[in-house]
Amino acid sequence: MTSPIRVAVIGVGGMARHHIRQMLTPALAGSAREMQSTTRIVALCEPSEVMALEAAKVFVEAGLPPPPNQPNWEKLIVEYGAELDAVFIITPHALHHDQTKACLEAGIDVLIEKPMVMTAAEAHSLIETRDRTGRLLVVAFQGSLSPQVRLASRLLRANEFGRILTISGLVWQNWGSLTVNTWRQEPAFSGGGFLFDTGAHLLNTVADLAGEDFSEVAAWFVQNGRPVETIAVVMGRLVSGGLVTFHACGEAIPSCNSEIRVFCERAILHTGIWGETLAVQYTGDQPPAPIPVPPSRGVWEQFLAVRSGNVPNPSPPEVGLRMAKLWDAIRASAANNGIPVKCEVNDDSQSNGLE
Repeated sequence: MTSPIRVAVIGVGGMARHHIRQMLTPALAGSAREMQSTTRIVALCEPSEVMALEAAKVFVEAGLPPPPNQPNWEKLIVEYGAELDAVFIITPHALHHDQTKACLEAGIDVLIEKPMVMTAAEAHSLIETRDRTGRLLVVAFQGSLSPQVRLASRLLRANEFGRILTISGLVWQNWGSLTVNTWRQEPAFSGGGFLFDTGAHLLNTVADLAGEDFSEVAAWFVQNGRPVETIAVVMGRLVSGGLVTFHACGEAIPSCNSEIRVFCERAILHTGIWGETLAVQYTGDQPPAPIPVPPSRGVWEQFLAVRSGNVPNPSPPEVGLRMAKLWDAIRASAANNGIPVKCEVNDDSQSNGLE
């Protein structure tokens, strides 16, 4: 029998507990032995006693003893590093770089929540650390990890629908009211507002589908009386000349949804920022036809598949760099009332080396 993957979870807030439930799914279904054969959560790291207690309840509900909580992430690495194969980092954005770098340097593979880092400079740093240590680093972008977006990207790269003309992406949520009095609205910890949080999926998945770098962007932010942007519009031009629009409304009615339309010469490809759907439309007389795709196994199962060598890494730190370069340019343009900003472009910008 294959030894279970020994993992620690750093940060156990609401989103982390969602991921933990997915990691414990076999146990919740009544098969704790099956869960233990693939994943063993050795320790948690959460400075908030309230959040740590909430996380412990998830294990109790699954019929498992809660793992110990070490509230200091640096002490966690020292105390448990020799027992760990991987860590899942789900902390405020500003902490991602230092925590990931330390784990990689300790010889531990990392699954890191989105956005990977705050800036392109931090992304370059993590790529250097990954290369130097030889460890695995996967960014938990549901879009890039989803079978739907991976298939869509392959079809677009194969010119199945003709040249990409334009891409339109939209995400909306009542994020502004939901995140009041949380770190997500503290710029020093979050690095941005709705467009950099939920909207990070929009930026990443559109860039993934485009398959090339942006040459320039123009952006406008509206804070709506909050410390960070909750409404944003971005226009971008791809290196090939294709045009892209991003629309993020974080002050919507209670909801959380998205749409992406890729307009090609012979078809319109329909999907969402989490890769939750995939359909193609060849004529306006017929509705989009679903493209059959196996269901997503979730970010942790995808991480395990990559780590075991069963699939190539679809969301390496180069994905985090791509997103960070785009965000750097968007933030600079918004700070200057929409003045277009040139983007950092790779020499191999037509593919980004990600397919």
